[in-house]
Amino acid sequence: MKRLKNSRKIVPLVKNAEYYFQKGSYYCRQNKLEKALLFYKKTVEVEPHNSINHYNLACLLSRMGHLEKANQIFSYIVHKMDSSLTECYFLMAVNYGLLDELDKTRYYLNIYLQLSPDGEMVEDAEELLFALTAEDDLDYEKEDPACAGEQYSPEEEMVRHYREDKEARNILFNALYHNNEQYVEKAISLYGSLMADGIGERSLKEFVKNPWVKQRLRLRALLELKNMGVKGPVTIFMEGALREIDISYYPLVAPRWREKWQQVMDCTLRNMRLSKSYNDRFYEDAQSIWIDFLNNLYPRAPKIKKIEVWAAGLEYALARYHFLGITQKTLAGQYNVSPSSISLKYKEINKVLHIEHRAYRNMLMYLTRREKE
Repeated sequence: MKRLKNSRKIVPLVKNAEYYFQKGSYYCRQNKLEKALLFYKKTVEVEPHNSINHYNLACLLSRMGHLEKANQIFSYIVHKMDSSLTECYFLMAVNYGLLDELDKTRYYLNIYLQLSPDGEMVEDAEELLFALTAEDDLDYEKEDPACAGEQYSPEEEMVRHYREDKEARNILFNALYHNNEQYVEKAISLYGSLMADGIGERSLKEFVKNPWVKQRLRLRALLELKNMGVKGPVTIFMEGALREIDISYYPLVAPRWREKWQQVMDCTLRNMRLSKSYNDRFYEDAQSIWIDFLNNLYPRAPKIKKIEVWAAGLEYALARYHFLGITQKTLAGQYNVSPSSISLKYKEINKVLHIEHRAYRNMLMYLTRREKE
């Protein structure tokens, strides 16, 4: 039997768990979640004893709104496979919150904090627990029959009870750090009414030093302090550090919009529309990141020489914010700039907005929006 000259060996494609994971991740980036789910399920079939495969599947199910099924998998992971994956407890707590099972949310948040006191999601877990407690206090205040007698405005009611009622003081403090910005704004106004004995001044001065306060709310509190007649130096958190400003001269207005700022945003949105990786929500988030960056940097302003570099840095910030697998090298090719220049601009944005840390908080907001839709 003759051997064929030029015969070639055919190397079969090995479809292992890594192959299916890469395919699933590709469809996740394309927002084709049903297809991604098929491939993530295959990773579990091929490597059923790999806890990371189960974890990735549960995260995708959470994103798709299959919260109970996701929690079953998270629970299976920590109880039967790998107890060191304590992030499962945090994600279970988030899912139970979306299912309105708040007792279970508190339970799993506390477990996570006990098992991972130095974990990556500790601050998010603490903030979520704090928000749940504050919301409970506010609901209690609304339903308290003791408040049903003489009619007062919310401001008058709070000021009237503040000094004599510890519960009222706790409610006001919790509202100042609530995740609902309307509550925060109301609390800032109420503290502005508590001028006697310096109560409002002390509380608002502590508020503007907090690094997790949004710049818009920080400016609102500074304006309230100024209206209260506070003068001289005030310590605030700005540009990643505590700084002292003279409240008498510090500008308490938003920056005037500049043409180059708009060009950066337009350039980013144009490039995003050429990709199939984004929907309308991502366009809104890109604009929010840019505006938030400018507001937090104010009264300083970014030095913009090349529009495309800042636009690429902004899109990369969005990708990191949403855990999208978009690299600086990919964006460099699309914007015709260098990866190193993108890295520099992203670092400037991240320094001001702490994108890396806020990414997990964004996960919670994403799931909440998904559930409402």
